[in-house]
Amino acid sequence: MAAYDLEEQDKLNDIKAFWARWGNIISGAVTLVALGVIGTQAWSWYQRSQSEKAAVLYGAVSEVAAATGDKKDLTKAKEATAALIAQYPSTGYAPRAALVLAKQLFDAKDLDGAKAQLGWVAANAKEDELRQIARLRAAAVALDQKKYDEALGLLDGKFDASMEGLVLDAKGDVFYANGKTADAKAAYAAALEKLDAKAQSRAFTQLKLDAVSGAK
Repeated sequence: MAAYDLEEQDKLNDIKAFWARWGNIISGAVTLVALGVIGTQAWSWYQRSQSEKAAVLYGAVSEVAAATGDKKDLTKAKEATAALIAQYPSTGYAPRAALVLAKQLFDAKDLDGAKAQLGWVAANAKEDELRQIARLRAAAVALDQKKYDEALGLLDGKFDASMEGLVLDAKGDVFYANGKTADAKAAYAAALEKLDAKAQSRAFTQLKLDAVSGAK
């Protein structure tokens, strides 16, 4: 019985010695792991919370876009978009709201306001596709303002292959508006080679090419 007690005491002493040497390190590691788990959960909750709040603001912008006549409250859409950009710029809702608002401002003939929204998207959107769409639409605004060099500058640079046809078509519009018929014809012809055969825009591009080809 004494031998048993001595053996147990030795084990107990070994355990005490182990924890005396490594206890703080182990406890610290366990604490760090626990904090990491808690931090990850807290960050996930925070992101969900931010996304939900951003979705409400985006809904307000979409509601204005869907309204007609006197119900189209651009002030409400501007305020909601401004709040999104200021408070939730990293969410996908902010650039999409800016694109929607830009369309409403363009329709309302507020070209500078539309260009400002599109410029923000082109500079800040996380998704490359949204940045490219913003540049393409900003070029259309510049064209409407007869700022041809600015429009062409926005259309230069890298675009995804799926957008090349639209970009070339837009360049054709700029050239034609600026009196450069030959350049417009070349741009429209190149656009037809890039546009999907089933794309609705292809028929319109063909009409423009035919019109330019017949122009003197």
